[in-house]
Amino acid sequence: MKSSGEIAYFQSQPKAIRTLLVTNLLFAMVLPLVEIFAGAYIMRNTGSPSWVVVYQLCMYIGVVVSALVNGLLLRYFKSSQLYAFGILVSAVSLMVMMFIRSVSLPMLCTTGFLIGLSTGFFWTNRYLLTLYATDDGNRNYFFGFESFFFSLWNIVVPIVVGTFLALIDGKTVGGFTFSVNSGYRAITVAALAISICACLVLSRGTFRSPESRNFFYFRFHRLWNKMLSLAGLKGMVQGFLVTAPAILIMKFIGGEGSLGLIQGIGGALTAILVYILGRIARPEDRMKIFGFGLLVFFIGTLSNCLLFSAAGVIVFILCKVMFQPLHDLAYMPTMMKTIDAVSRLENRDEYAYIMSHEVGLFVGRAFGMVLFIIMARLMSEDIALRYALLIVGALQLLSLPLAQNIIKDIDNR
Repeated sequence: MKSSGEIAYFQSQPKAIRTLLVTNLLFAMVLPLVEIFAGAYIMRNTGSPSWVVVYQLCMYIGVVVSALVNGLLLRYFKSSQLYAFGILVSAVSLMVMMFIRSVSLPMLCTTGFLIGLSTGFFWTNRYLLTLYATDDGNRNYFFGFESFFFSLWNIVVPIVVGTFLALIDGKTVGGFTFSVNSGYRAITVAALAISICACLVLSRGTFRSPESRNFFYFRFHRLWNKMLSLAGLKGMVQGFLVTAPAILIMKFIGGEGSLGLIQGIGGALTAILVYILGRIARPEDRMKIFGFGLLVFFIGTLSNCLLFSAAGVIVFILCKVMFQPLHDLAYMPTMMKTIDAVSRLENRDEYAYIMSHEVGLFVGRAFGMVLFIIMARLMSEDIALRYALLIVGALQLLSLPLAQNIIKDIDNR
């Protein structure tokens, strides 16, 4: 594929799609700080994997709350405005956590909840705007392009940040001695500047808003209930994708520099692969991509369990970095295709399903986090790190037949 041809293909997309992709491209530079280095920061300052998991659970509670609040605010604000708000507050919340001198459990719970609240506005409105701007024919390209840059920044940002933190630690400039924590604070200032740029790009787009104002439902069509089950399985692994790499690398391998290097090695080929798949794969190819990603993740969790060493961690991280964009490339278009179908069947606004989808994700996330905490408290943190991941990886394999059944159900209507 020639770069000039890919640029021309991108420019041929509708303006709403191009605006969303550039906005997400910019904010994707901030996401590794929220998803990777926040956990590393907590591990560095507490030495407790359980505290990282508690922080993450509070963050996911904030995501669900924001999905509900967002539904109320959509009566008064545009989805694009709430999207921008989520981007900005995510950066500000991360900055607040890094600037607090004393790391305590109440502080972690509060900042985790606030970061979850802000990122929830980002994710739910991102889903809604993407759903309105795309159709089933171009969603592979949209999520392939997006996953390419998510993967790219997951390579570049951890390497740059990890190297910066390693170089700055202990250096004295103008009588001030820098530490890793002061380096984290400088990075969050840069993250806020990038977030402001993303919001400026977003403000240039024109987007559709929900037509209805009633988003709160408790009963859904059986097709959507299947999708909620799939969301629960996805959520179950999501929490571990955020917390486990930082915990395992800090435990077995070293500091943030190693974290960045390993993320980079694993993500380079995956970024290119996902873009190519998004460009050429047809909607009917999604389940093949989905199944391959699930198998890769299970292999990673099995390696971590059997080896439970630096070598096992490296294999797990490499598999995790490959799994995540492949999984999203197949999962997100499937979710949106299901929303398209069920919203027509039930004559409801699409945001009702996006909001309930966040609840489904949370149930899975909470299960995974609570499983880890219980195993860590009743047995040991090492056992939790070793076996909770394997349990979740094995349960993920159930996602493939469930997703295939959902697609079959939609196609038969």
